[in-house]
Amino acid sequence: MLGSKSFREKLSKADVALTFRDVVILPGFTEVEPNEVNVATKATRNYRLNIPLISSPMDTVTESEMAISLARQGGLGVLHRNCTIKEQVEMAKKVKKAESFIIRDVVTISPKNSVSEAIMLMEKYHISGLPVVDGEKLVGIVTGRDVRFTDPKLKIKDVMTRDVITAPESISIEEAKELLQKHRIEKLPVVDSSGRLKGLITVKDIMLRGRFPNAVRDEDGRLLCAAAVSPFDLERAKALDEYVDIIVIDVAHFHNKRCFKATKKLLKVVSADVVVGNIGTYEAAEDIITKLDDIAGLRVGIGSGSICTTMEVVKAGSPTLYATAQVADAVAEYGADMPIIADGGIRNPGDVAVALAVGASAVMMGNVFAGCKESPGELVAIGGRYYKRYRGMASPSARAKRYAIDRYQIAKGIVEGVEGWVPYRGDVASVVEEFINGLKAAMGYAGARNIEELREKARLVLLTDAGSKEAKPHSILLPSETQFES
Repeated sequence: MLGSKSFREKLSKADVALTFRDVVILPGFTEVEPNEVNVATKATRNYRLNIPLISSPMDTVTESEMAISLARQGGLGVLHRNCTIKEQVEMAKKVKKAESFIIRDVVTISPKNSVSEAIMLMEKYHISGLPVVDGEKLVGIVTGRDVRFTDPKLKIKDVMTRDVITAPESISIEEAKELLQKHRIEKLPVVDSSGRLKGLITVKDIMLRGRFPNAVRDEDGRLLCAAAVSPFDLERAKALDEYVDIIVIDVAHFHNKRCFKATKKLLKVVSADVVVGNIGTYEAAEDIITKLDDIAGLRVGIGSGSICTTMEVVKAGSPTLYATAQVADAVAEYGADMPIIADGGIRNPGDVAVALAVGASAVMMGNVFAGCKESPGELVAIGGRYYKRYRGMASPSARAKRYAIDRYQIAKGIVEGVEGWVPYRGDVASVVEEFINGLKAAMGYAGARNIEELREKARLVLLTDAGSKEAKPHSILLPSETQFES
């Protein structure tokens, strides 16, 4: 006997760990059409998304371009950490500088500098103008038109515009538009009552807000950004905290004494929302809720990713669907305000709907977003089709970079990921549209107007192996099959 259970009971009373392939949503009575469905959700305790889609912090999935594109669509990108601290911080800066109402980190120049220095700064930062400051006080503005074909040896004070139209920090978007239009200008410096420069408003950033009305932004109008860190890397966490809204603790198995101890220290030195994971059981969530303060979200699922071999190689894991239900029960029973991110195994919009139905607030995807134009993976042609490179963060090449070693401890002495190629899917906007349309249709079948109603109304039914096969197209040869390939 082992404790109160026999070895036979370990098998006979073992839980059934269901996956996304095992279930479907049972259609119910509905009064809602797909175009009436609202898919807004919470990513963390303090940040909301307009769509429940988050990209995985993998080095062939999420860098600044992916994070910018997803935030503009209403989702969230989590910057990978398989790089130096400086490189990850630079990625975060790019996301925050991509667009904002008031730019706070303004590139400026002194009136004593030369025209050649102004030109160099404009070229380096890809900008068309510079506020001129003496100390902290705004004294003018210089644009590309002022320095074009001008003697590069001249001082900025000789070419700058001195009578500058400015705005107070309290200005609204509509008021800013009126000022820019009235004076036919493209840049509007923001100053305090003493004339000190506090920011910059540009026509470009206001126009981008119009192009992406569904974008998620921080209180300064900048795109939301998240970044992954090891719980043991306080230096990285502190460096990123200045620029990101959300820090994602990125370990394969967070329910670990050392991870808990390190995270307690990390929580004391950062102000960003902190999401922890990955976890896969009720007990893990219970321990986090009762032993860690100020956790803003949970990342759930162990071993379900398409490039993860953990469950196959070491026979340990918690499939994402099963893990989500386990953790959601713990969160509900303790009344904790901890949104759940279901991570791994998501292949289509229906999988997203099922994850949300069992308690997730959002889903994290690697494989899907790895195939997008905005991912950093390489685009290759194989057999007349395009693919993008995709690798697990425990794959040989990712481990070789040595930045990911602390996530998958070298002491394991075993590889828990693979690498290869995924079909090219096009741009993020197209993929998001496909997934959100499919998700809304699935929610319509359940009669749910929003994610909260989906959790209440959706009923799941199990499929047998025969049922899983019947649920797919069958009894027909499809053009995509080998028989029809040239």
